[in-house]
Amino acid sequence: MKTLILHHDDCLKHNPGRGHAERPGRVTAVLDAVRNIPGTELLPAPAATLAQVHLAHSQQYWEGLLDLEPDAEPGAGPVALDPDTFLSAGSTDAALRASGAACFATEQIFAGKAKNAFCVTRPPGHHAESSLAMGFCLLNHAAVAARHALAEHHVERVAIIDFDVHHGNGTQAIFEQSPDVLYVSSHQMPLYPGTGYPNETGCGNILNLPLPAGAGGSEFRKVWSEKGLVAVEGFRPDLIIISAGFDAHLQDPLGQLELEDDDFGWITTEICGYAGTVCQGRVVSILEGGYDLDALASASAAHVTALTA
Repeated sequence: MKTLILHHDDCLKHNPGRGHAERPGRVTAVLDAVRNIPGTELLPAPAATLAQVHLAHSQQYWEGLLDLEPDAEPGAGPVALDPDTFLSAGSTDAALRASGAACFATEQIFAGKAKNAFCVTRPPGHHAESSLAMGFCLLNHAAVAARHALAEHHVERVAIIDFDVHHGNGTQAIFEQSPDVLYVSSHQMPLYPGTGYPNETGCGNILNLPLPAGAGGSEFRKVWSEKGLVAVEGFRPDLIIISAGFDAHLQDPLGQLELEDDDFGWITTEICGYAGTVCQGRVVSILEGGYDLDALASASAAHVTALTA
């Protein structure tokens, strides 16, 4: 079976404004890097249904985004939700495709039609809380997909692994009282959004692995080998979802960790190995951060190459 690459050009419509780090060229760079890797198949991402969105986000929140989204008129600029997070014409369509990709990937994997999947979509999602957009994020795609798997595929446990340089406060907030979801995150600390301390443990289902600025591959591999992956194995999930942020790369402008392409390949290989042991290899990966286009492309290629192995 192949590794699915899921994308839709609606993800290019989201435009936070000139000079914003979370720009459409991010997904273009990733697609150019991964589309021809042997063992992959590129498919269009469907839009999430409102029922899927509401698994993780309230109806009032979603309707509020629709009301605030500007019309596609010449000269109409984006609407600021906070200093970093914007809505443009087409933003909600992009977000629906991103959550829809994650749900569709889950369905294909449980149906035995794919080995695993990588969702090349934007805007990212792991900072979005159930009723709050922040950190470039509108919908929390990992949360939507996890709740979809629990509701529709009758799985008992889902693990979310997050190696973005920033802590996924939204994912943690959504699941901190949900014992059927394990959330494990490595991230730089201190750094935006200021959450992710080791004493934030939820109901025993949250494991934060903060790293200091300047930490590189050896420190990253150590915390995952000794703590993060051990927790995943002990949890024995039926599905693993990856919040795949590549902004921990040493070239990224928004963080100060010093990972290299091989480190992203290593963690992906390790995750897939554990998935083969505990959940029949079921892995859905979702693009989160990564803002240096060359580093994002090469790290994504290392990630997908490991997924296909």
